[in-house]
Amino acid sequence: MENISEEVHKAYEVIKEGGIILYPTDTVWGIGCDATNSEAVAKIYKLKQRAETQSMIVLMNGEKMMYNVFKDIPEVAWQIMDLSEKPTTVILDKPRNVASSLVSSDNSLGIRIVKEPFCFKLMEKMKKPLVSTSANISGQPTPKSFKEISPEIIKGVDYVVNLHREKIACNPSTIIKLTNDSQVKVIRK
Repeated sequence: MENISEEVHKAYEVIKEGGIILYPTDTVWGIGCDATNSEAVAKIYKLKQRAETQSMIVLMNGEKMMYNVFKDIPEVAWQIMDLSEKPTTVILDKPRNVASSLVSSDNSLGIRIVKEPFCFKLMEKMKKPLVSTSANISGQPTPKSFKEISPEIIKGVDYVVNLHREKIACNPSTIIKLTNDSQVKVIRK
């Protein structure tokens, strides 16, 4: 039987030391770290062979964490997140308190509130947001299951979470960009 508490503890110990993890999310398997740790974020960019100009999504576990990163959150953002039937990433303007390399050139950041038990409990223990980027080399297909993750990625992380390895992932999240003047643009359905 899978032990979420034990896996949260192991992942937390790695993350608090600046490590990166491979873990199941509410969508696909992800590579993650403390979103406030610039050096850990740099390790993910290097592992994925991804340009720092390509931003990554940040997971959060609730309103308190959101307000720690964004001073102003448009009401429509809450409505979208509350009404979405599938995992939805919302891109908001003017983030703070995260690694600068996660912030896009237009001063925005993609975030998703997750209820998935492992991610939620890990962030509860960290008291910080969690980077989430697909578990692949940049430009290669996104793995739909743990078995499809390349050995290069598995060897390149500091810890592989031992949960949900048999699960087939659902599709990546919908991405919606919002601006402080409440303009809404669907980036990915």
